[in-house]
This record gives sequence, C-alpha cells and structure tokens, in this order.
Amino acid sequence: MEKQQQERRRRPSRRVLAGSVVGCAVLGGVLTLLPWGQRTGPAAPAPGAQALAAVTTGVPAALPDLAVLIEERESHLREHPEDAESWAVLGSAYVEQGRRTADAGYYPRAERALRRSLQERAGGNVEALGGLSALAGARRDFPAARKWGEAALKAAPKRWTTYPPLIDAYTGLGDHQAAKKALDRLLELRTGPAVLARAGGVYRDHGWREDAAASLSDAAAGAETPAERAAYLERGGQLAFERGDRKAALRHFQEAVRLDPDQRAALAGQGRALASLGRTTEALNAYRVALAKQPLPQYALELGELYESLGLGQAARVQYDTLRDQVRRAAAGGVDGELVLGQFEADHGDPESAVRRLRAEWRRQPGIAVADALGWALHRAGRDREALGFARIATDGTKGGGVRSALYTYHRGMIERDLELTGSARRHLQEALRINPWFSTLHAPRARQALVGLGEPADVPLPGEEGADGEG
Repeated sequence: MEKQQQERRRRPSRRVLAGSVVGCAVLGGVLTLLPWGQRTGPAAPAPGAQALAAVTTGVPAALPDLAVLIEERESHLREHPEDAESWAVLGSAYVEQGRRTADAGYYPRAERALRRSLQERAGGNVEALGGLSALAGARRDFPAARKWGEAALKAAPKRWTTYPPLIDAYTGLGDHQAAKKALDRLLELRTGPAVLARAGGVYRDHGWREDAAASLSDAAAGAETPAERAAYLERGGQLAFERGDRKAALRHFQEAVRLDPDQRAALAGQGRALASLGRTTEALNAYRVALAKQPLPQYALELGELYESLGLGQAARVQYDTLRDQVRRAAAGGVDGELVLGQFEADHGDPESAVRRLRAEWRRQPGIAVADALGWALHRAGRDREALGFARIATDGTKGGGVRSALYTYHRGMIERDLELTGSARRHLQEALRINPWFSTLHAPRARQALVGLGEPADVPLPGEEGADGEG
C-alpha cells in the first residue's frame, strides 16, 4: 500500500516533455543519461531576476546570477533599509552563496540580514523564518533549523517552500518519520523538479533506491535552468555511485559540470568515480580543482585517503592538515564541523578525541550519519560492545538506519569481526561489497582482506545427518 501511494504521488509529474529536452531514464533501476537537447521558448530573464526566482523557491541558482542578485539587493537596501522582504531575499542569497562556495563568512552576514528582516516585519515574516531555517541547516545546526522551520510552518502551513528546510532538519535529527510526514504534505501542496529532488533524498534515506532514482531522473528532466539541472544530476550521480554503478555516476557528474562549471560537488564526485575506475591522475586533478573552488573538509578527507591508498603519506598529511584548517575557518562562521572532524580523527588521528566529539554531537543531533561515525570511533578506541549498538542504529531499518550504505555496513561488519561474531561479520562485509565494491579507496580493500581472514562458513551437519548431535 505504501509503495502504491508513493507511485500515485509521483505519477502526475512522470510525463513525456514536449520538444527537445534533457532526459534521464531509469533503466534496470540505474539512472542513465540521455542526450541533452535545446529548449525553445521565451528569452531567459535577467541574471538577478533568475537568481531571485531560484532563491525564493529553494531552487539551486548559478553563482554568477547569485552575485548579481546580491549586488542588486545590497544597492536597493542602502536606499530602502525598511524593506523587510529584500532583507530576507538578501539573507537567503547569502546562505546559498556560502553553501555553493563553502565560504562560511557569508553565514554571519546572512543571519544579520534575516534578523533585520524580522526586525522590520516580525509578524508573519515567513520568508525570514524560512531563511533562518535554511541557514541553520547549512551550518549543520539541526535543532535550530527545526525551530525556525516549525515557526515558518506555523505562520504559513500551506506555503510549500517552508517544508524542504524542515525535512533536512528532521533528517539531521534522526527523525525520519517526521521527515516522511513533511514530504507527504509537501507532495500534496506542490509538484515539480524541486519537490521531486527533495523526495528523492527522503526515499534514499529510507532505502527506497528505485524510487529515489526515479524522482531524481524526473527532477533533472524537468529542471528549468542549467544550474538547477546540474544540481539534480549531481545528486543522481551520488546515488549511482552509492549503488556501485561507477560509470553511470561519472556520466552524471561530468554532465553536471558541463552544464554548470561551478558545480564543485559534481567535480568532487568525478574524483570519487575516477578513483574507483583506477583513473588516479584524473581523480587527483578533479579533487584538487573542487577543493580550490569549494574548500569543504569532506573533499580534503577523501583526497587525503586517496593519497594514503597510493602510499603517499606526506601528501595525505597535507590534506588532513587542510581539513583541520577548513573546519576551524568554518566554525568562525557558525558551521558545526564535529561530524567530519570526528570521522577524520577516528581513522587518522585520535580516536578518543573522536569519541568525545561525536558523543556530544549525538546528544545534540542524533542523525544516522552521527550514529555510524560514533560507532566507528568507539570501535577504533577499543570499545566494541558499545560501538555495536550505534552501528546497529546506523544499519538497521527498524532503528532508523534504512539507508543502504556500504560504508555503514562495512563498519558494522568490522566491529562484529572484532567481537568474534563471525557469521554476522561475514554477512555484513559481504553486503557492503555487494552494495558498492568501490565504496572507499581505503576501506573497500580492507573489507576484502577481512573476509579472507574470516574464511568460509563451517560446514555444519543438519539435524538427522550423519555426524549431527555428536553421532556417527
């Protein structure tokens, strides 16, 4: 019944688009790119107007257009400082600029602009409330994102743009039921590419990968601008890589970068896919360019681990130092970097420090990613029995961990191996490699080595067979 309801919700938007359009088809459950064509129709709006339409509806915007919009609003507000709506637009544009460039310096400016909007018009200012929710989400402050998002929802329960930041907040807090409920309400209020892309994320978190692939395919096919289309292709590439389809992932990432050269997440995705295909030099170059334009700690961690897998320890240490510096800089803009720092410390630094950081993070915002990271940090610190409880949360659908993650499943298998739970360890390590045999340049080879060490299951006689129960 649940699947039928999902299909009914999607069906109105799963249509053949007239004319020559961009298409993504789901063939055999795998996202496959179709050729991009040319759209015909009215001339595109001016860059500032295009970015305004994107920012006010939560759609990805091109970086040059965002810069124009910011300049226009700053100029306008110097003459009209009482314009609450323009303050809200400016704040939301700062949030998007900070997110796309990984420059956390935009976030304090965004907060000042959004709070100024509330100061100018407190009652019913859903634009500013929604902007503050999106800002908190960009900073990985999910309790604050929920607070502001629920305030926006109370002010305008039928305004569809209030739901996406709330869905992100609920997901970050590990409340997947609330995220699904918010998505269901969003789907009742609105259809279109942005909503389909959001649905794809929720479906992925629940482990419904076919539904996620279909939604992201439709979102990319219906996107109105190259920047929007590139963003949805990048998410489709992530999903393809997570399921082990390296070539499809690479095609998605390459097309996303072609459409929007500022789509650095797709460039980092290219690095991930190219490394898994053994195209190491190209992978290193892709990561370096992505880091130069969008210096996210996660990219530095992935690049460092790629160097480490190649035996280039000094180059890896340079990236790990870069990661620490990036986390410090982002913290100055209010960004919570404890998750990625804990992940780094667990494998490459001080596991006890990782446990302290991630335990505090779990108390504050107990999402699935934090459960996995804390479980792994506890394992690395030698506390496997406690570690297994968190690994189960991250991988057991009945406990919330519905996402099909090779890394999470690998972590659980390795913890079980050290607890001498041989059968379960073997099963989870095999599952990790079935989900994605190339999930990590460092850990996928270790999963294979661990399986060899575990050996084949013992051939135990069945009851009644010769030798069973000590007879024979």
